[in-house]
Amino acid sequence: MLLWLWLWLCVCCWSARGTFPITASQLHCISCCILIQVHFPSLPCDPGLRIHEYLYFQVLSPGDIRYIFTATPAKDFGGVFNTRYDQIHLVPADPPEACGELNNGVFIQDQIALVERGGCSFLSKTRVIQEHGGRAVIIADNAYDNDSFYIEMIQDSSRRTADIPALFLLGRDGYMIRRSLEQHGLPWAVISIPVNVTSIPTYEMMQPPWTFW
Repeated sequence: MLLWLWLWLCVCCWSARGTFPITASQLHCISCCILIQVHFPSLPCDPGLRIHEYLYFQVLSPGDIRYIFTATPAKDFGGVFNTRYDQIHLVPADPPEACGELNNGVFIQDQIALVERGGCSFLSKTRVIQEHGGRAVIIADNAYDNDSFYIEMIQDSSRRTADIPALFLLGRDGYMIRRSLEQHGLPWAVISIPVNVTSIPTYEMMQPPWTFW
């Protein structure tokens, strides 16, 4: 039975290989592949966009959004996470689009910024956060109802570079994080990043209930 399930996953996910935006069915296949690889690591599984092409982080506080979130790294700019941060602040930028000087730049120093898509290029946002001393930037879609489509973040035409990691987050996820912070009157969330999901028991895998994995 397991073998047939594995074969079905590989066939259905391979058929969607390399397509953007990523669909909800692809995410479901990927989550199933994760579960199979956790319990049966000898079975290969290639869901098109491989597990290592996603990056996961967990919100530790506020408690009402203590979930594991999925993000996708920028395709051709930005750095990588060489360090795992067990506890680091995720600070919503002010203004949210982070296309220029920030009103709360002092709080982003040595932390991770949460910004919104729109107003300028993904690279421009990343450079603004880098110039304010941020260690990474998570760019959430400005379509708040987007709970399944990942956008490929690419270079603009300016030939500029950025050194810090840049991640794309679903609009629904970004909205729910910001809404929770507003409800609690908090200036930032506390997160752990990156999270190795293959090391987490399946019963502890807390995905956002509004997102279809």
